[in-house]
Amino acid sequence: MVNNKTLIIVTGPTGSGKTDLAIELAESLGTDIVSADSRQLYRGIPIGTATPSPEQLSRVRHHFIATLELDQYYSAACYEEDALRVLESQWASSDYAVMCGGSMMYIDAVTNGIDPLPTITPEIRAKALDIYTSGGLDALHATLSDIDPAYLATCDPNNHKRLVHAIEITLQAGQPYSSLLTGNSRQRPFNVLKLAIGHSREALFERINRRVDAMIEAGLEEEARSVYHLRHLNSLNTVGYKELFAMMDGIMDRDTAIARIAKNTRVYAKKQLLWLSKDPGVRVINPEKQVLGQALRFIKEFKS
Repeated sequence: MVNNKTLIIVTGPTGSGKTDLAIELAESLGTDIVSADSRQLYRGIPIGTATPSPEQLSRVRHHFIATLELDQYYSAACYEEDALRVLESQWASSDYAVMCGGSMMYIDAVTNGIDPLPTITPEIRAKALDIYTSGGLDALHATLSDIDPAYLATCDPNNHKRLVHAIEITLQAGQPYSSLLTGNSRQRPFNVLKLAIGHSREALFERINRRVDAMIEAGLEEEARSVYHLRHLNSLNTVGYKELFAMMDGIMDRDTAIARIAKNTRVYAKKQLLWLSKDPGVRVINPEKQVLGQALRFIKEFKS
């Protein structure tokens, strides 16, 4: 052990039960929950982001839940700075803090640090986004081929958000995004234990399908309609809203939109599972047994 302070990260794919376990852990350890969800940060979209319910929020203090307006800029670098500040306050009263979420870039930012990157101005952000909206993936590829071919050679060519981000950074910094990525990890003054609930893929996908049905029943369509006029914002460029916006635009019918939400959520979960598979330090909890008890045993073993 580096010291006696431990950050317990309850992570894993969407729909796996992270929130309930994190709340039980935080109650058991007498500490707060630091959310690591890049969409639950925003106000006004609690259904589509599976934000903890008022009852859940009343049980344990949560940080980074509904703290931003939909049009506010935020990044993993912002989160790193803000989350470390919250954790420092936690260490003053507890040896533990609980982080909960599946936004892997946010978790990496806190545990390993990220390279310092420039803050993007609204002008540069609009310019990079216009490249995508006017020319699609082909335009992004062509632009990066000119300004940062090294990044283009290693990135996911179909992830338009990452491609737009690389263009933003390159234009803002005046040098290729790839040249700013050192890959160096920072030492943190606390220990890190990662936990994930290990559902089978079939069970996880069934949980996701049921969650989507529950979101629709809870009013996701009405929620999406309430922010439809803001659909151009990055905060709403996410599964659930994109499909319902397409429905409202007449691009697909309601049944297709709902089925697509479930499908795209499963695709996102696969990406999260892939990220987890590359981290040998994650302790996997058996969902068929007492989940909290297993988590507490992992913590005891980790501290000993």
